[in-house]
Amino acid sequence: MTDTKAPSGPAGSSATRVHLVYPHGNRISTPDAIGRELGRRLETRYKVVYHDWSERNAIVPEPGDVLLGHPNPDPNTVFRLSVQLDGWHRRLMMLPFNHRDLRQVAFTRSIVPKCDLFLAITGPEWFRTVAESRCSHWAPKMIHLDLAIDRHDYPPAKKSFGAPGKRKVVYVGHSYEYKNTPYLSAIAALVPGAEFAWIGYGPRTIPGLTPSGVVEFGTEAGRDLVSGFDFLLTVGKADANPTTILEAMAWGLIPVCTPTSGYQGIPGIANVPLGDAPAAAAILRRLLSADESELVAMQSENWRRLDQYYNWDRFAAQVIDAIESADSPPLLHESMGRRLAFAFYDLTSAYGRWGRLASKVNRRWHRFRDARTLGKRQGGASGNA
Repeated sequence: MTDTKAPSGPAGSSATRVHLVYPHGNRISTPDAIGRELGRRLETRYKVVYHDWSERNAIVPEPGDVLLGHPNPDPNTVFRLSVQLDGWHRRLMMLPFNHRDLRQVAFTRSIVPKCDLFLAITGPEWFRTVAESRCSHWAPKMIHLDLAIDRHDYPPAKKSFGAPGKRKVVYVGHSYEYKNTPYLSAIAALVPGAEFAWIGYGPRTIPGLTPSGVVEFGTEAGRDLVSGFDFLLTVGKADANPTTILEAMAWGLIPVCTPTSGYQGIPGIANVPLGDAPAAAAILRRLLSADESELVAMQSENWRRLDQYYNWDRFAAQVIDAIESADSPPLLHESMGRRLAFAFYDLTSAYGRWGRLASKVNRRWHRFRDARTLGKRQGGASGNA
């Protein structure tokens, strides 16, 4: 789907056309919120053409055109086809980033050199340590983008905290590997007096957490449910910049997370170590019994930070700076060993060619198996009749 919006305000260069390749639907959650909220702000300065990241065509640029957005892992999609073409005024890649799990980012290894800048949506911990990582050769092109939310979409739900000994913990998200949910279970087992719940979905259960399924937080029922919890606990080991932490801050819950969830050293966010369940449980037990004034102070700090820092105006301003910039620095040297590592993860990850092929074969096998099972049941029913 392609949708064009003309500039709606007097500022900026209306002659510049920005092709924005990002999900941009009406859901308040990411990734749709990113494309929609950014696009609205770009429209005040530029002519914006919206593209879905799964479109299978190349955009032929006209003079002054800017390509901005998220490449799809599939090489035959719009951003990846378009970035190869000459004639762009600027090429800007924008997507979530962490450097611990190369399987999440290796598919961009041939795209980054084609781009003027890499706008990395990531937590401060990941960006601070890029130079020490296997992605350090990308560092000259990288711009740090902190994720944002609209506080009107996530109004305060937590009016007061539970009494010590009666406070509740919730995990919001899925149960895929990088979310590290077995560690959640290990921590919960060491805090037997507390209630732990899970809002989300995934291929595996999370022992020790009571499942609530998928919840739409834009509804009154969703906000009522989340208001019954005091803490959000997330322990990702390679999580770029989880929106759930910002959402919890807006609701008034206190986020508790591992540094490898992207956030560290932020006053209103409590950190727990990765891979040390007893130490993490000890920190959580202290918070569960902390004086309410301490939690109220953290809550107030989080609301202040959301207003001043994690907002869409600031996010869009950084993107606009990248559009208006002339910066296009070269990458640093990449060793042969690193090239081979990126090529391996590109091919074998769920995002890579072999991984996508395996996923396609798996889906077809499940469809065949389900159809065969259904056929046997229908045949059996006919025989019985």
